[in-house]
Amino acid sequence: MAYHSGYGAHGSKHRARAAPDPPPLFDDTSSAYSSQPGGYPAPGADVAFNVNHLLGDPMANVAMAYGSSIASHGKDMVHKELHRFVSVNKLKYFFAVDTAYVAKKLGLLVFPYTHQNWEVQYSRDVPLPPRQDLNAPDLYIPTMAFITYVLLAGMALGIQKRFSPEVLGLCASTALVWIVMEVLALLLGVYLATVRSDLSTFHLLAYSGYKYVGMILSVLTGLLFGSDGYYVALAWTSSSLMYFIVRSLRTAALGPDNNGGPAPRQRLQLYLTLGAAAFQPLIIYWLTFHLVR
Repeated sequence: MAYHSGYGAHGSKHRARAAPDPPPLFDDTSSAYSSQPGGYPAPGADVAFNVNHLLGDPMANVAMAYGSSIASHGKDMVHKELHRFVSVNKLKYFFAVDTAYVAKKLGLLVFPYTHQNWEVQYSRDVPLPPRQDLNAPDLYIPTMAFITYVLLAGMALGIQKRFSPEVLGLCASTALVWIVMEVLALLLGVYLATVRSDLSTFHLLAYSGYKYVGMILSVLTGLLFGSDGYYVALAWTSSSLMYFIVRSLRTAALGPDNNGGPAPRQRLQLYLTLGAAAFQPLIIYWLTFHLVR
């Protein structure tokens, strides 16, 4: 045993030196793991390595630059197509309102019989915005009235224990479908009547959307006073809206540029205006009668 131990000790002194280690095939990236006990990577170390690797890759930089150019080009195309079909400047005109205009316009919609001047005011052949002209149509009141109608419909259905998201969605979609059909019908009527005016889709949408004000008043009155109050409010708001539509379309939209036309054309324009006005009470009743019981 002593000889064996001595041999081991003596042999270790004369053991040949080991050959040097060959160069590594890959770079040593273990420094990212050295700071964490147990050889596990430090938090975010592998992510930082990947990000730096990608940023330093010329192909990745080219791909990112190309993707950015495609995104920018697509954005420009979307804006171009949007301006092609919808004029943002014209749309802003219909939302140029203030508190005084909204209050006066709501009063005009509820009681239009004492209003005298229905002509739209112009400044250098450009119509004044709604906040400067009470007769100018706007889309702010129809938009807010539509939202209020949907909320009021949900409240009425909840009071009657009939509320569900499907029923409320059906009320909102039905109201939208009806107004779209009405605007399309008016556009077709204007085309067939060969009316030459500045009447646009936004104008027709504004005049058609004013019915939501009468619908709100009718439903509120019905919830407070029952079915009798609902029918009284329905009759009042419907007659007021019909009077407002006839005077507005005849004077502001259809009248000034078409009074000198042939008699048949003038009668056709009158029938179109009366038909658009007479259609309002039917839609108001159809969209509100089921909310009051």
